[in-house]
Amino acid sequence: MTEPLIGDVFGEMIRDAYAVRTGVGPRPLAGGRVPRPVIEVIERDDGLINGAPADHYLGGPDEWQPHDHRALRLCRGHVLDIGAGAGRTAVELQRRGMAVTGLDTSRGAIEIARKRGLRDTVITTVDAYAAGASARYDTFLLLGNNLGLLEGPERAPVLLAALARLANPGARIIAQGTDPYGTTDTVHVGYHRLNRERGRLGGQLRLRLRYRLLATEWFDYLNCSPAELEELVGGTAWRLKTIDDEDRPYYLAVMELAG
Repeated sequence: MTEPLIGDVFGEMIRDAYAVRTGVGPRPLAGGRVPRPVIEVIERDDGLINGAPADHYLGGPDEWQPHDHRALRLCRGHVLDIGAGAGRTAVELQRRGMAVTGLDTSRGAIEIARKRGLRDTVITTVDAYAAGASARYDTFLLLGNNLGLLEGPERAPVLLAALARLANPGARIIAQGTDPYGTTDTVHVGYHRLNRERGRLGGQLRLRLRYRLLATEWFDYLNCSPAELEELVGGTAWRLKTIDDEDRPYYLAVMELAG
């Protein structure tokens, strides 16, 4: 079997989802003239394949989960939306009159965010941005389950240190995560056990994304409990202040810059 090409999976997927939602631009076809649904395919290293419609990355506030609305009420000052994607959150913050920058590594996704009106965007990694940016921020957003960008115990302190370099005094991180351990699904329970046998956190996922002919490289993405998060944050410049688990297993974590 031919291996897929490595490319901007998220960007290609978001371009197509945007075209299907708006009717503007070329759309993927299932045959004839009927647009096919745009599906994000997630492949896990144990062989599990999941798929979900990509349209939710474009959803407006009327389509959001309750925790998304609560997260935006916590924002203050200059905001850096990390993993901004198509601008779902950043565009709404901008509409509310807040100063917001959308950061993503996907050129295609940022292209769509700009088409949707997002004015201030950066196409880079957090690490590269922290190394050279003069801007400083009061709020860092990791929404849409982007707490997962902590990846695991090795990466988490590196990412948190980069955010501290970009932070104004008193800055906060508002992150949405998922506690993976409430499930009784034997596939997921078995994966948690396998991870622990490999010396990893139970919810430390090894994934790649697929769309049409493209794939990403394999990467780590973290689902962790609030207790595991508190351990990851310990010893960094940040302190875990609050956990809002009203929509469990999803939760909002607020971390504040110490001192």
